[in-house]
Amino acid sequence: MMSEFLSGVLEVAAPRGAPVPVFFDSPHSGTDYPVDFRPAAAMSLIRKAEDTHIDDIYGAAPDHGAPLLLALFPRAYLDPNRDEKDIDPALLDEAWPGSVSPGVKTQDGHGLIWRLVGAKGSAIYDRKLSVGEIKARIERYHAPYHARMRSIVDGLHAMFGAVWHVNCHSMQAIGGSTAPDAGKRRADFVLGDRDGTTCHADFTAAVAEMLRRMGYRVAINDPYKGVELVRRYGEPARRRHSLQIEINRSLYMDEDTLERSAGYGKLKADVEKMIAGIVGFAKARL
Repeated sequence: MMSEFLSGVLEVAAPRGAPVPVFFDSPHSGTDYPVDFRPAAAMSLIRKAEDTHIDDIYGAAPDHGAPLLLALFPRAYLDPNRDEKDIDPALLDEAWPGSVSPGVKTQDGHGLIWRLVGAKGSAIYDRKLSVGEIKARIERYHAPYHARMRSIVDGLHAMFGAVWHVNCHSMQAIGGSTAPDAGKRRADFVLGDRDGTTCHADFTAAVAEMLRRMGYRVAINDPYKGVELVRRYGEPARRRHSLQIEINRSLYMDEDTLERSAGYGKLKADVEKMIAGIVGFAKARL
């Protein structure tokens, strides 16, 4: 596999060693804001929607033989971890011409195209969006990201007969006002497999044990179970395993300034140990 770069859309860091049946993707760490975004909300609020530094924290994955897929566009502009039918009708200036299927988080303004941002739910736009605008975003950003996801999954599965996918995220240290755990301190890591439907239980358990041995507090499917990317590509009956991992931002950054904290180096080194452990786990099961 060769490295790939699609300007403003995605980057694939190819394996720098022998390929393995594992890959990682970071759909929310993008910072290339398109010129047509034109938000009314403050950028300081919008940037807090990013999974800041997650692309770098998992940057060692290719050294262990695993591709790393990165979204370069920001989550608030379009969220690749949503179904393309997860359209928020409140954001449109006219009726959507096809069927829509808004998810639970769309009610909070966090659908395919975000409507609200920040703890108090500030409106991102001071206008409605047209059907044409949203269709253009889907075609330019959502479709290529998922096409690349599919090609990596299919390619590794064809090569090895199995594939293990890790969907990489970060989370606020304290549950936000609209979260199911509002006001509560979160674990250091939350593993999501949609209640055991996106990967075999042994994969989730193995990753949890790796992290606990390093001294981290780990929760499973609480409060995050995983959304579209693990749902769409996780088919454990076909030996296609997808696991979402959320890292508590307080371990490595200041949540207000987005600057790296004193714990950054240790956290990144521990994540590399986890990456190596996942690769070893997968190899042992081929």
